Amino acid sequence: MKILLTGVTGYIGKRLLIQLLEEGHTVVCSVRDKKRFSTKLFQNHLHQLKIIENDFLNAASLENIPKDIHYAYYLIHSMSSGAEDFEEMEKISAENFRNALEKTAVKQVIFLTGIINEEKLSKHLQSRKNVEEALKSEKYAFTSLRAGIIVGSGSASFEIIRDLVEKLPVMIAPKWLKTKCQPIAIRNVIQFLVGILGKDFTYNKDYDIAGTDILTYKEMLLQYAEVRGLKRTIFTVPVMTPQLSSYWLYFITSTTYSLAKNLVDSMKIDVIAKKNTLAQDLGIELFSYKEAIRQAFDKIKQNDVLSSWYDSFSSPFHARNVWQYLEVPTKGCFKDIREMKVDDEELSAARVFSIGGKTGWYYADFLWKIRGFLDKLFGGVGLRRGRRNLNSLEAGDSVDFWRVLYADKDEKRLLLFAEMKVPGEAWLEFKIKDGILHQEATFRPLGLSGRLYWYSVLPFHGLIFNGMLRKLAGK
Repeated sequence: MKILLTGVTGYIGKRLLIQLLEEGHTVVCSVRDKKRFSTKLFQNHLHQLKIIENDFLNAASLENIPKDIHYAYYLIHSMSSGAEDFEEMEKISAENFRNALEKTAVKQVIFLTGIINEEKLSKHLQSRKNVEEALKSEKYAFTSLRAGIIVGSGSASFEIIRDLVEKLPVMIAPKWLKTKCQPIAIRNVIQFLVGILGKDFTYNKDYDIAGTDILTYKEMLLQYAEVRGLKRTIFTVPVMTPQLSSYWLYFITSTTYSLAKNLVDSMKIDVIAKKNTLAQDLGIELFSYKEAIRQAFDKIKQNDVLSSWYDSFSSPFHARNVWQYLEVPTKGCFKDIREMKVDDEELSAARVFSIGGKTGWYYADFLWKIRGFLDKLFGGVGLRRGRRNLNSLEAGDSVDFWRVLYADKDEKRLLLFAEMKVPGEAWLEFKIKDGILHQEATFRPLGLSGRLYWYSVLPFHGLIFNGMLRKLAGK
């Protein structure tokens, strides 16, 4: 079967793609930018892959969607977008997708959304409901799967729970921790998405999908602690406003403020699945919440996290067209260039490609942490995102408050672009050639504030960059 898959560089899409390829399907991957899509994981399936570029906010860009596709997945959303008009953006995107698909031979469109069981919905869930309505058509069958909290290595919900429980022995938390939800393991989500493909009994229907447990958010935190062998105490207070709750999540966890705000809005409402027989009909064994946690940690321990929500690009970041920065500028820039001979090129390259995250930055990590805290204080991403894999990187991956623009281990070159709050644009590049490690920091200032910023951090550069270079070179 020929399948159109959107959102393929996202948390769900990347995992679903692997499963579809292993089952022998031909998959047309719709991406915003081909530079973001790496085929390293799919070397054995390249003959089954076709990559096309589309921007679903631009109807003209959808003309290249093949007319002979049989099925399609719509996995696009703007929950982490900071844009105030994300509801309108989501609706336009869905309508453009529907109009384009109506010109093809598609039989079924599958949509993954959130559980809707309240008359009064959060802004995010209302937008998801509007998208669901916009995707329906008389030209093809439509199947909607509605999930609540998705638990898996790298999922936003899992990483937020992990941040809270691992870091805070005692929590003074908002009252929405008493809200009930029904989490589902990422493994089950993928099984449902693949299972309903081409099943005509699912056509033009919607299904709530969930795991076996109905829990409050407080119970989820405590059960996570139990699985990890941690003792945690949680007090809930009624005085936290939604805005304070959002800031509470933003500063304690690795989430962005816009995502924290949308999550808090959604967490005020019980998210419990309506009963159905879909799992039995498809032969799917549902996992408990604790089992989902254990599965997530199995992947983390094996350093085999396939995808992470950290690596998703927000709409503003896409709008910025970050790939224009692949060519590091030379004019109008400040540069810090350092070189050092290495004794073992392969070992130094391994160190370069393991930088950030748990490994740290090899020198003066406390200064990096201070910079990360200041970034968070001014609305940036901070250092808490870490990285998806401990020793490999791909274009588009996040590394703390950097974004990978170019990564080639054979070429021994890594180029990072700063996502931290700075009055300008910043790059950090590592390259090993002829036994020499080249380390180059570039900053293109924005106005007077950018120039003052560069000179204010210059003394720290001498300390940090020289120490980091020596460690990377093995000195």
